[in-house]
Amino acid sequence: MKVVIEFYRIRPSDQACAVVGRETVEVVDRDDAIAVALRLRDTLNMPQRPDGMAISDGQGNKFHSGSFDPDEVPD
Repeated sequence: MKVVIEFYRIRPSDQACAVVGRETVEVVDRDDAIAVALRLRDTLNMPQRPDGMAISDGQGNKFHSGSFDPDEVPD
C-alpha cells in the first residue's frame, strides 16, 4: 500500500507543528510503515531533526502519528 510519511517539528510554547520532511513510500502494512518511517528519520536530509511523524494512507487518512523521544533524537 502507498503511504505518506510526514516528519514535523513541534514548537514548545504553543505546540504548533511545522513539516520538515515528507516521503511517499510503498509498504506492506502499518507496522512496516512505522519501521520505514523510523529508518527515514535517520537517513533523510531534512533541515531540522523531527520531533514527530504522521503516517497517512493514499487517500490522506491519517492512521498513525507520534512524537519521538527527545532523548533519542540527536540535535
